[in-house]
Amino acid sequence: MSAIRRFVPDAAGDFRWDEVERLRYKDEGSAPFRDITRQVLFAQPDQACELRYFEVAPGGYSTLERHQHTHAVLILRGRGTVRIGDATHAIAEHDLVTVDPMTWHQFHAAADSALGFLCLVSKERDRPQLPDAPL
Repeated sequence: MSAIRRFVPDAAGDFRWDEVERLRYKDEGSAPFRDITRQVLFAQPDQACELRYFEVAPGGYSTLERHQHTHAVLILRGRGTVRIGDATHAIAEHDLVTVDPMTWHQFHAAADSALGFLCLVSKERDRPQLPDAPL
C-alpha cells in the first residue's frame, strides 16, 4: 500500500507523523526512561525491517540498553547526546548514529530542545538487556 505521511507539529508544538498513532515508548516500570514517544512509520510483512520515529521531550531520555540487533538512527530535529558504549557524543539534526549489536546505548534530549529521530531496526528483534539484568 503506497502512502505519504507528513511530518507536522501538533497543538503542543511536538512533531509527529500525520495519521500514524503515537505510542508509548515502553510500558511504564519496564525500564528507566523519561518523556519519549514512538510512532511506527513502516512495517510491512514482506520486509525484514521496521522504521520508527521517536520524539524525546526536552530533558527526556531513552532507556540505557543493549541487544543483539543493530540500530541505524537518523536525527531529524533538535539536539542532545547519545551514549554508545562508554563514550558520550553530542548529536544534532542530520547526524546518523549506528549502534552495533550488544553495545550499550542511550539517547538524551538537551534540556532546552526536543530530540526527534528515525530508527531503522530488524522487524524481528531480541528483547533489550538492562545494565543490572543477568547476561
